[in-house]
Amino acid sequence: MFDEFVAQIDEKWHGAYIKLMETIDENLPPGFEKSIDRNMIVYNVPLTTYPKGYHVTPNTPLPFLALAPQKRHIGLYHMGIYSDPELLEWFQKAYAETVPTKLNMGKSCIRWTSTKHIPYDLIGELSKKLTVDQWIATYESEVQK
Repeated sequence: MFDEFVAQIDEKWHGAYIKLMETIDENLPPGFEKSIDRNMIVYNVPLTTYPKGYHVTPNTPLPFLALAPQKRHIGLYHMGIYSDPELLEWFQKAYAETVPTKLNMGKSCIRWTSTKHIPYDLIGELSKKLTVDQWIATYESEVQK
């Protein structure tokens, strides 16, 4: 399933996308579930772990991270940096210290329009930062606001 999905990714993003996916796979704490949804590889907290699921779309797993091959960029959507100001600050600082180009980022989406300066080691570190339990706690504290 994943091989078929990755095989259809545009050649200019293909190698970097695979390396990002492997980096996340190797570093993400146990308990997240990998799947394909909306033309992205997504990492969720499964309903068996968190039966409440995602409040926006009932009966669906709690989203955490997604890797999207877009037409003009590769996007890494990380809900932790969206909802945890300390994690966001850490990431922005580490990115500036690691990468010679400016961070191209929205609220939860990190975008690379070139594969030349993707900081794989930093993405590996970011992937390790939140466990499933920490993500659920962060999510619940944000939803209840």
